[in-house]
Amino acid sequence: MVSTLVFAQENLEYNSFSPGSIWNDTDGSHINAHGGGFYYEDGTYYWYGEHKDSHSLANVGVRVYKSKDLYNWENCGVALAVSNDPNSEITKGSVIERPKVVYNRNTDKYILWFHLELKDQGYAAARTGVAIGDSPLGPFTYIKSFRPNAGVWPQNFSEEQKNFNSEESKYEWWTQEWSEALEDGLYTRRDFEGGQMSRDMTVFVDDDGKAYHIRSSEENQTLHIALLTDDYLDFTDTWVRVQPGGQNEAPAVFKSGDYYYMITSGLTGWDPNAARSFRSKSMLGPWESLGNPAKGKGANLTFNSQSTYVLSVQGLKDAHIFMADRWNPKNHQDGRYVWLPIKISDGKPVINWINQWNIKDEFLNNF
Repeated sequence: MVSTLVFAQENLEYNSFSPGSIWNDTDGSHINAHGGGFYYEDGTYYWYGEHKDSHSLANVGVRVYKSKDLYNWENCGVALAVSNDPNSEITKGSVIERPKVVYNRNTDKYILWFHLELKDQGYAAARTGVAIGDSPLGPFTYIKSFRPNAGVWPQNFSEEQKNFNSEESKYEWWTQEWSEALEDGLYTRRDFEGGQMSRDMTVFVDDDGKAYHIRSSEENQTLHIALLTDDYLDFTDTWVRVQPGGQNEAPAVFKSGDYYYMITSGLTGWDPNAARSFRSKSMLGPWESLGNPAKGKGANLTFNSQSTYVLSVQGLKDAHIFMADRWNPKNHQDGRYVWLPIKISDGKPVINWINQWNIKDEFLNNF
């Protein structure tokens, strides 16, 4: 297959990646697109991310950049702006995280999903928000936010698990009885009527056009994977629990060969931890745990970063880039980006640290 990637020209600033370094856009400003998602169309890549000030609240919205070569990025403005209306769910001071954009061929619309926390409520809302646009650059129009799959049991839930136990709500955190109840669906039952929690999330569109919403749920203790409706604007009744009680967040999904792969992180707030990886022959599972994909020095902290997306480079076979954030809670706008190649070895994703690298050299054997 002939590559559609346009390699960086000599007159542009970058022709390689330097993970963790300051990364300026074509205007000379550090790229401000954290917790990012990516979309490709007609030779152009689009990078959507959280615009950060010194703190973590949303005062601008979701910013979008575009690039032909993945090295040099042009700031194209705000794709989804926060609202000045204090009654809006996406008013200034809310929390907008992990924006992901997908294109719907049936409706010719671009769909933006994200994690939303309402203003002055901390992380209590645990909602997912959706917006729609006519162009990958936006502007996107906000539609709504909600907790998914209200009144619907997961497909991998037994009849016995659907039975409510009034005593389990009294269990103390981290006790043995609480852990057992958690794995058995304690929070799934609790949130059944109002909808399941949705924090860190991503969206994956399969080869057949079906789209899946992957989210950290159940107080961040369990992953949920749900099939979206044909227009990608809502949830079907098809969803599953993944790794109950496994404490996974920051999901990133990609496909290679016969397998779907997922990379996540553990729960340590803004601090890094050891990544996890999983694989399955179906998006709805079952998912097999594969351990930490990061290898070598710094692997126990995923090279001081947290996953946000895995990009499959257009035109190259099995050329996947692990994309992660190196958060800076003392000054969020200074957060850095760690992009590293993923290799599949013995059916498992492997990520090694490289100080500086480029796509052509790293994936040369795939041309």
